[in-house]
Amino acid sequence: MAGFGSGDAALPESPGPAAGGGSDEPANVPWAEKEHYTTLSRVGIGADISPLGFGIKSATILTEYFDARLMGNFFNYNTGKFEIEGFDAHANIHLASVAASLDWYPFNSVWRFSVGGLFYNGNQVSMKSAIVPGTSFKLNGTTFYAATANPATGVTPLNGTGVLGFHQHEPAFTLSGGFGKFVPRSNRHWSFPSEFGVAFTGSPTINVNPSGWVCMDQAQTQCSNVADPANPVAVQFNNQLQTTLTKWRKGLSGLQVYPLFSYSVVYSFNTR
Repeated sequence: MAGFGSGDAALPESPGPAAGGGSDEPANVPWAEKEHYTTLSRVGIGADISPLGFGIKSATILTEYFDARLMGNFFNYNTGKFEIEGFDAHANIHLASVAASLDWYPFNSVWRFSVGGLFYNGNQVSMKSAIVPGTSFKLNGTTFYAATANPATGVTPLNGTGVLGFHQHEPAFTLSGGFGKFVPRSNRHWSFPSEFGVAFTGSPTINVNPSGWVCMDQAQTQCSNVADPANPVAVQFNNQLQTTLTKWRKGLSGLQVYPLFSYSVVYSFNTR
């Protein structure tokens, strides 16, 4: 019992608190070493609906503040036959494009600024029409009549095709902003980013190609094939058509951009 409680043998000291508040994760880990944050370490695949059509997109992490995206869009709709002011017509809306974008998240926030381009742009509306024989119509204030078919003289009905295109500039520069990360910097799989912006496609283009016969009078005594450059009726018809197209193109010249807005559903996963 000698020496018991005498203080000759010091008791061991209790251990101090672990560095970092007891967490097993090392403090101040550089961004490049964090899981799921390194370049190409996560990929997102998603879909959306926008003025470009149905979209399929993929995105991947480049750095802490930047992502890269690749997008494809498509849509096709045929109206079928319809009649408007004596014209039997049908239209086809065809949307097809491929785009790429670089996304920047300032201060690693959920707000996003993006620059990119439409590298392929096939967006257009095409129409085919046939004017009911004997029907009158006006071009630049001049009245014309659609000819009635006559196999004996070779007269064929007046018809035409037209295309309204939205791809004057290809590739077209894109600029947009939005909210939400396409690829979350975590183990979260689902994200729902939004986007608003424009593509600088240039003003829409419009072209019309007529064929068949046209007349200057209802009795159809002054008629011509619109492809005959020597007939005064055809010359007047084509001049008035080109004047009308010039007015339409001038009216569309102020539309230099194509709207971009979408709300996406994206699923992300780790690649390593």
